[in-house]
Amino acid sequence: MWNQQPFGKTDVESGTSGVLYPTILESPELRWSFIRKIYSIVAIQLLLTVAVGAVVVSYHPIVTFMTTTTGGLVCYIVLIIAPFITLCPLYYYHQRHPINYLLLAIFTVTLAFAIGLTCAFTSGKVILEAAILTAVVVVSLTLFTFWAARRGYDFNFLGPFLFGAIMVLMVFSLIQIFFPLGKISVMIYGCLASIVFCGYIVYDTDNLIKRYTYDEYIWASISLYLDIINLFLSLLTVFRAADS
Repeated sequence: MWNQQPFGKTDVESGTSGVLYPTILESPELRWSFIRKIYSIVAIQLLLTVAVGAVVVSYHPIVTFMTTTTGGLVCYIVLIIAPFITLCPLYYYHQRHPINYLLLAIFTVTLAFAIGLTCAFTSGKVILEAAILTAVVVVSLTLFTFWAARRGYDFNFLGPFLFGAIMVLMVFSLIQIFFPLGKISVMIYGCLASIVFCGYIVYDTDNLIKRYTYDEYIWASISLYLDIINLFLSLLTVFRAADS
């Protein structure tokens, strides 16, 4: 099926470690370097998220201020919309170093603060369960996607289906806000969201292997980071509903 083996690589089943996927037309070494760079950035983002979230959860005056004062409510709203606002200048400066890293840090910290406020109203057992399951799922799906890519599988077809699923989730969440449907519906929403973001992890990892250009490292990092965070929040929703 695959006749093209550039850079002198043998068949993918022969165990050649440098081959990412059978029809690769670029230097595998450059692509591997790009992949390592992305995962290094995502790892730093996750560590920063854990650190900020831990401070918010453990330092109770922050939560008290956010939930009991008008100024705190304003700050909370700003923190919610700040990551989306930051994406606008990131679009223009994503190739401008070090501005792109500074904007990425602002994006990560503000989002981490909002996540910490969410976790502040959740028991430690539920947070730990969601974090462990998220780690296991992310590692498993990442390894699977790399394995599948080496054998010629392509997950680009998932894009339209995942976009449609996100639209369904958004409408579902709006219905929940205005017409609460109870604990069972919350668990269903969390389960569906978890499945969708599992699909996004596979889809974005496949794009990382094959489609992202070397200049798009910021967007690739943001995509994977958001996939992981949204999977964690979805699982947190399920466990929190079950625990209550």
